[in-house]
Amino acid sequence: MTKNLFLKVSLQEKILFTKNLALSIKAGVSLVNSLQFIRMQMKSRSFRKILDEVLTEVNRGKFLSDSLAKYSNVFGELFVNIIRIGETSGNLPGNLLFLGDELKKQSELRKKVKGAMIYPIIIMIVTVIIATSMIVFVFPKILPLFQNIKGGLPLTTRILIKLSDVISNFGIYLGLGVVAFFIGFRLLLRIPAVRFVFHEILFYVPIAGRSIVYFNMANFTRTLGILLRSGIPIVDSITIAARSLTNLVYQRYLKLAGDQIRKGDFLSKYLARYPKRFPVTMVNLITVGENTGNLTDNLAYVAEYYENEVDDLVKNLSNILEPILLVFMGTVVGFIALSFITPIYQLTRSLH
Repeated sequence: MTKNLFLKVSLQEKILFTKNLALSIKAGVSLVNSLQFIRMQMKSRSFRKILDEVLTEVNRGKFLSDSLAKYSNVFGELFVNIIRIGETSGNLPGNLLFLGDELKKQSELRKKVKGAMIYPIIIMIVTVIIATSMIVFVFPKILPLFQNIKGGLPLTTRILIKLSDVISNFGIYLGLGVVAFFIGFRLLLRIPAVRFVFHEILFYVPIAGRSIVYFNMANFTRTLGILLRSGIPIVDSITIAARSLTNLVYQRYLKLAGDQIRKGDFLSKYLARYPKRFPVTMVNLITVGENTGNLTDNLAYVAEYYENEVDDLVKNLSNILEPILLVFMGTVVGFIALSFITPIYQLTRSLH
């Protein structure tokens, strides 16, 4: 199982796999030949390696879901279970197409969130690069002009001189330190306890906290609805849906939810205890679904609702961040400009 930890398959490749496999089987091609055909098309070395082993096991008479279950860390339990249900019910192509559609929705949601962050990150990077270039390359060249100023240099200029000295003399070490910090931080996040605390902190970050709640609610309710519709018992469905989430805080809450439901409690009753993590709107709709026997339809509605909320938040994100970025850029540029202009003004006055 350890070797599987190094295998990575993108969400887009999973979508192509499910769609192509469904179409091949529907066209009357055998499962083995379909897998061989898809294996030849795959560009990912990891996916080709997985399909080589899957083909070997399917040729020996194993179910496709059992073969893929060895790689549950790569595909996720939802992926494996939907295929298993399709094999058991005799509707594998239909389940594969359904799974492909659901994965596509997840992919689009992720793209929207990532796309919204590109603009702010680029602005931040460009601002830092321009400011650093001016401090390191431009400022030292005009610094000799300020040596004859009477009454000393302004505070902003003295701070800029110190920054210029530090960056010029220790820039390489600072750069290596930043790289080491990010690498160390990424390694620390591999420790479950550290990652859990980090995920908890993210809830209190403005804007990000709300988007994390919406994003996880959309994924959880959609996954849970799919599993329940497929006939998987609610306790197992909640456990699988919890594992499909990347946020460890939600994983812990939902694992406890599964334990409570096993004891006879309602899902909505448990979720209602944590209104900061599970919004009241969602809990109320789940309550109605449990009382009317219409839970799967209500979960689909909740998923769609929170996907739209994420979409709206992403669309408005640039409008929200734009003034913050302008203030940041203005502060940096203003500080540097003041550090340049003030001593030049003092110098011209001293010449009169």
